[in-house]
Amino acid sequence: MNLVVRFSRFGGPEVLELLDEPIVEPGPGQVRVALRAAGLNPADAKRREGGPQYPVALPTGIGRELAGVVEAVGPTAVDAVAQPGRPLAVGDEVFGTVPDGAFAQHLVADAGYFAPKPSALPWPVAGGLALVGQTAWDALASQQLTAGDTIVVSAAAGGVGGVLAQLAILRGVRVIGSASPANHAWLRSRGVEPVAYGPDLVAEVRALAPDGVTAAFDLHGEDAVRQFLELGIPPHRINTNATDPSRFGIRRVGRGATNLATLTALAELVVAGDVELPIEAEFPFDRVAEAFARLELGHLRGKIVIVSDAPPVPAMAADESRATLPGSV
Repeated sequence: MNLVVRFSRFGGPEVLELLDEPIVEPGPGQVRVALRAAGLNPADAKRREGGPQYPVALPTGIGRELAGVVEAVGPTAVDAVAQPGRPLAVGDEVFGTVPDGAFAQHLVADAGYFAPKPSALPWPVAGGLALVGQTAWDALASQQLTAGDTIVVSAAAGGVGGVLAQLAILRGVRVIGSASPANHAWLRSRGVEPVAYGPDLVAEVRALAPDGVTAAFDLHGEDAVRQFLELGIPPHRINTNATDPSRFGIRRVGRGATNLATLTALAELVVAGDVELPIEAEFPFDRVAEAFARLELGHLRGKIVIVSDAPPVPAMAADESRATLPGSV
């Protein structure tokens, strides 16, 4: 059996279908990975809804980050990070990103998409780390910050925002992060100074940083961008991954090409405890639609993942089945 999540029309989580498709053999430079965990991202929901910034041809799969075990290798499948020139072997534990279709129990993809997973990295965390981690890494690098800078991060308890904020702190940058009050204690535990969403955000940031803010990273949407501009942050020092940058004259720098060295460094930071990626909830394959409904409610701490063998998750109330989550990865 090879359960695969697909959709053949645009819409809400209800359009997702669980199909049993044949298991195929990997071709040259490819591997087949038996899934252990895969992360959900807001951009996945936007693609499923038919968002214009994410064109897709129907029918299609869904999901872009995962972790699993190599169960078959094609000719010349090479892992250039663990040991240059060493072919991936059956039984290797890996994690990474694919262009699409990560939600499949047996996935064939290019070997170059996968970095080695440390044995100490839990499967759910590995399954939700690659996309948000490299997005945060690359976006942060775009602003060339140094120790002593002060930044603001919106949605700072989410997947990308949480990793970005912690990476910045490791580099000596002061981080002010917006999040729901329920996530403020976690932010403080990671060294982030929390502020609440809403009309008082500008005043709260000014009170915390009266000398000004160096740069801002938006993972929430246009309301956050307007507040960053009101704070007097120059447009070229504002980076968004959640709205159209051209409307505001700001920048959009997200994840670049897959960088296995970056993924390896991120995994090491998580294992060492220097970066934490909380897992809000785990869902099994047959509840993937419910997993997306939970994702789209927003105000999450870290990631939602689907796993091959998940613990029970409380069922959602009927009136919680749909909501809009601003922003995307």
